[in-house]
Amino acid sequence: MAQSTLERPEVVAPSIAHACEPATPPASPTDTPLGSGPGQRRITGIDAARGLALLGMMVVHLLPAYSADGSLTLPWSLSVGYASALFAVVAGVGLAMTSGRPERMVGRRYAAASASLAARAVAIGALGLLLGFVVPSDNALVILPYYAVLFVLAIPLIRLSRPWLLALTVGVVVLVPAASHLWRAAHGGMSEDLVNPSLWTLAAQPGEVMSLLLVSGAYPALAWTAYICAGLAVGRSALALRSSAAGIMVLGVALAAAASSASWFFLERAGGRDALDSAAAASSSVSTELDLLSAGAEGTLPTNTWWWLATDVPHSGAPLDLLLRIGVALAVLGGMVLLSRAVGGLLRPLTVVGSMPLTMYTTHLLLLVQPWMPSDPVVAFLIQLVALTALAWVWSTYFERGPLEQVVRYLALAASRQVSAGTSVGHRSHAQPRGRHRVGRAPAQVF
Repeated sequence: MAQSTLERPEVVAPSIAHACEPATPPASPTDTPLGSGPGQRRITGIDAARGLALLGMMVVHLLPAYSADGSLTLPWSLSVGYASALFAVVAGVGLAMTSGRPERMVGRRYAAASASLAARAVAIGALGLLLGFVVPSDNALVILPYYAVLFVLAIPLIRLSRPWLLALTVGVVVLVPAASHLWRAAHGGMSEDLVNPSLWTLAAQPGEVMSLLLVSGAYPALAWTAYICAGLAVGRSALALRSSAAGIMVLGVALAAAASSASWFFLERAGGRDALDSAAAASSSVSTELDLLSAGAEGTLPTNTWWWLATDVPHSGAPLDLLLRIGVALAVLGGMVLLSRAVGGLLRPLTVVGSMPLTMYTTHLLLLVQPWMPSDPVVAFLIQLVALTALAWVWSTYFERGPLEQVVRYLALAASRQVSAGTSVGHRSHAQPRGRHRVGRAPAQVF
């Protein structure tokens, strides 16, 4: 369970507003743009939020879920399900920052952005499938192939306005979990042989792998589209303003509280808990039920009763789980944006790690499988924490992007320019005057 977004937003072109560069002047002293001072062209709180998500992913992969008395450990409770959702929401924010924010993308701009996003999906997916060869599912569930599918699904979404994105978020939250329940009841759940798909399994079983990535896997892309849509909607807002960041934080807290309260009501007052107990007893899976309700799922829930969809089980893809994780992600994102203004220097360790998340995530997975890593989980966690922070800190001193981020950006830029050059032929009358816009730049780093 856990993880990921990986690449930091950057300014694409003068014609595309960045959240760190508001299109309109601040309305009041309280609406001062965050991160808009001299030398700042980004909202560093977004990097810090992504770094925090990476930290949560490491907690889930390395630290024990249960304490000696059988209760969940606090680090696990604060990380499971939340870290991966935060990654996805921040990925949506990054996509919004590079797709024109309030403006609807059309023509050459949309074609170039689509090609760039597709190239990113191919690069990230290929890396994830390669990691599937070396990372056992007992160590980690690799998220990159799922993110590749999510980025492909996001191609039509980057054209949508905020109202449409909000409506689509609600639609996905309500409809996709029910459709997934029906599909998995008829076709079965995740195959153990495909938990971490590789290039070999994709070539040998393409249909099964795509079903895994879309519906039945650890990070089912169809349900996770809700996170991308929510992030896109937030990115269409003036996130650089204090008032907007504070409003997003408050909205997130309210949404999380409402989702958690609704789940409690359905389970404890509307008979859901009894229905789950009865279904578990009938299928001899009482211990599985208890584990799911406490420690979380691996992407999906059992299909023996519809009452599972009334839970907010972490990492389950149930409607209230999606709403709860979206709420917490918004609260963390808004809080980090505000906190970065107040004590930005103290967030530097999180910021440098979050500025190159693809490199950090991949390095973390490779360290997980090294035979020389200590068996003590706390020691292993501390070693990785120090090593990744030091690596990111030193690298960011000399380079703007992480090594893997730079490779992905190069491929995305090449695809964008190729499509832009092709679509410009025969459409000269619709082109912008030379020098006013740099068409064909790759979207900002979103993973």
